[in-house]
Amino acid sequence: MKSKIKWAALGGLVLSFASLLVHLFLAKSSADLVQYTAITLFTEDLTPTLATRKGPGFRKLWGNVKSLEPLHPHANPRSTYPVAVEHSNGFIYAKISGSFEKIRNSIVDLVAISRLLNATLVIPEIQESTRSKGISSKFKSFSYLYNEDQFIAALTNDVTIVKSLPPILREARKRKEYQIFKPKSSAALRFYTSEVLPRLKKAKVIGLILTDGGCLESALPPSMAEYQRLRCRVAFHALQFRPEIVALGKLMVERLQASGQPYLAYHPGLKRDALAYHGCAEIFQDIHTELIQYRRAQLIKQVIISEELSVDSHARKRNGSCPLMPEEVGLLLRAMGYPPRTRIYLAGSETFGGQRVMIPLRAMYPNLVDRTALCSKKELATLVGPETPLPPDPDQLLPAKSANQLKAEWNKAGPRPRPLPPPPDRPIYRHEKEGWYGWVAEKDVEPEPSPNDQREQAHRLLWDALDYIVSVEAEAFFPGFDNDGSGPDFASLVMGHRLYEMASARTFRPNRKYLAELFNSTVDHLYYPPRNWTLAVREHLNKSLAEEGLLQESNRSKTKFFLSHPIPECSCSTVKATDISHSGKNSNLHLFEGQGECPRSMQQERTQETNADEVDSQEDETDLDGQSESEGYNGTDAIPSLEQDEEMDPDD
Repeated sequence: MKSKIKWAALGGLVLSFASLLVHLFLAKSSADLVQYTAITLFTEDLTPTLATRKGPGFRKLWGNVKSLEPLHPHANPRSTYPVAVEHSNGFIYAKISGSFEKIRNSIVDLVAISRLLNATLVIPEIQESTRSKGISSKFKSFSYLYNEDQFIAALTNDVTIVKSLPPILREARKRKEYQIFKPKSSAALRFYTSEVLPRLKKAKVIGLILTDGGCLESALPPSMAEYQRLRCRVAFHALQFRPEIVALGKLMVERLQASGQPYLAYHPGLKRDALAYHGCAEIFQDIHTELIQYRRAQLIKQVIISEELSVDSHARKRNGSCPLMPEEVGLLLRAMGYPPRTRIYLAGSETFGGQRVMIPLRAMYPNLVDRTALCSKKELATLVGPETPLPPDPDQLLPAKSANQLKAEWNKAGPRPRPLPPPPDRPIYRHEKEGWYGWVAEKDVEPEPSPNDQREQAHRLLWDALDYIVSVEAEAFFPGFDNDGSGPDFASLVMGHRLYEMASARTFRPNRKYLAELFNSTVDHLYYPPRNWTLAVREHLNKSLAEEGLLQESNRSKTKFFLSHPIPECSCSTVKATDISHSGKNSNLHLFEGQGECPRSMQQERTQETNADEVDSQEDETDLDGQSESEGYNGTDAIPSLEQDEEMDPDD
């Protein structure tokens, strides 16, 4: 009997040892992966059945906006549009610097200017990649982000594009023999026809330095609608990312849509420059307020803004000039009815305030992921390519003491018995010194970017490109902030692309001023608001998805940033002109008055919904109106009174 117990104990030890070895092997094999992955986070999702996906509840959250389905992308030339003349007036060479969205808009404007001046465009140089030291020699300048061959081939019928200047002009460029212009993003057509064109014809080459996010005014006269359509062809067709970026971006979309689940993309818009420009320092605390104010002082010194340094940030917030905080976005999504297990992709290479500001949103929606949760370190490193190692920044190196120094300090400690030596100074960790904020605790002046900082700026272009792909393909997109036409920004670029590619996709266009009033009305009951408050949020956000949101966005943004609202120039409608003329003034068809009719081939390809689906969609659209009337709500222009209703469970 004792021998059997011994053998059983020995067998248990052997099995425990074997399981330990297996555990260590699995841990070692997965060391290259990030600690939390999409597969782990999404395992608790409930896979929607086909019946669930067709249900009214699912369509309310993820279905297309029926009233915008007649809009389709159509950026082809619609009038006489001859091929670019081979014997051009000269060459245009450009250097572009700035963030991802500024680079993209500058390239679009650059092609339009080349067409206007009948000039040959040299592939522009992206400064964020050329300035960085030690980045992959496989990708540089324009090819760091975009596919050069695709760019040239797609615009063959519009502009002549070459990869480099002829040898003679290249030498002239080195000797700085041709004139260089630094146009603003609001440069008028007259500037190019009267000042730039004569010098181009004379010197056969000019240079452009673009730092303002563009080089041509957004609003062009109706007679130049073909140039607006050219902008759309460049932005939405010719500017394709290099294959490695496209492949990884599609892989991220597949992982988000695994098990048939939809996902929502959210861009916080919390960037230091935008916060400083709009005076939103006081919505943060301590060191973050100081950093924003320092940047605002720089913008004032550069005459980019002409306001005072200190402004009332809370008044700006109430005016809608500041971004929605992640906590507020989470409350809005709860009010809309998105369940806690909703998959949310966090876009944006920079989120000012770090992970701390994301804590409330993560608590409400644990399936909040970003690129680091969807991609392994190896996949991201492959996208970057082989890079030359750089020495660490001097302020990141900790002084190391030699053995002799440690021995000398020990000998100086005094006679024995000795007290315990003092604890070592708290080490300065890398995350405390990394990036643009590490200097503020030690210096009064922001230092120049180090080689590591410049490399990180180049990497941000790649991360923004991945986020752009994922955001455009999302079933729903929610912007925490857009510049409202004050200049190109990531959210507006995504919203414009989604509007062009598929206008009926769910793209929220919130009015931050109205939402700020709503939040102020229930500041003491944010997490358990009255039901009429929830209905007011739903009605406002649902209207922002449809014609009302489009019209407001057009009035607010299009005049200063065309790609944020590329209709009606770059779209067509399957609604016939006769239907619009016979419709009433209050009909939703008034949105399509300026649209041209789609070609017959496009109208035939349009899929027809079943009668049952149409009935369900009508019920979905009228359901909210019925609820509003039953709750005594009078519309979105009036803030609901909190005394009308009792508190409700937001998950109800």
